[in-house]
Amino acid sequence: MKVLSVNVGRPRPNPWKGNESTGIDKRPVDGPVAVTAPGPKGTGQVGLAGDRVYDVAHHGGADQAVYAYAREDLHHWEVELGRTLASGSFGENLTTTGLDVNGALIGERWRIGTDLVLEVSCPRIPCGTFQGWLDERGWIKRFTGAVRPGAYLRVITPGSVAAGDPVEVVHRPDHDVTVAMVFRATTLEPELLPRVVVADALPEADRAQIRRRLS
Repeated sequence: MKVLSVNVGRPRPNPWKGNESTGIDKRPVDGPVAVTAPGPKGTGQVGLAGDRVYDVAHHGGADQAVYAYAREDLHHWEVELGRTLASGSFGENLTTTGLDVNGALIGERWRIGTDLVLEVSCPRIPCGTFQGWLDERGWIKRFTGAVRPGAYLRVITPGSVAAGDPVEVVHRPDHDVTVAMVFRATTLEPELLPRVVVADALPEADRAQIRRRLS
């Protein structure tokens, strides 16, 4: 299990949403990149130095500090879409290999390299910017149906990350709530909501929304 690529966004115009710019255009960078815990959502800050988000109402902040997507899932989409997808194509900060990102438990912790520790917080939910960026008709529905969302992570111990760094799972919580399960529960299978609310490491705003739906 390792980081295959570290990707940082380049701001570009966003014609697909009501924001002037988007940071979804992530490109691989050389050398180690510092990773720290950002401030709360609303500031545009994320974990990787040199990166940021522009839709501050829905992205960024402590619970979405880093986004990871598996190279194996990108390969799946390359076959499905009949096109090459470079690392970073889905807007991910970390392209991983050998790691079951969607099968990771909410609250699971990864040590990357020597010092950096990240905690799995929630799945990525597709948006109009993502669909416009890929230029695939019906992409949101197709991405949702595949249940390969990738994972957002929060920073537990700051450090640095570089391509080739090993990933070690250093903690797994005592429940069975995976990234994929939360994604299914909040999109296509609401009957799963009672099972996922037990995951304490879900962002509090997400847990509150689930509790409202259950009530």
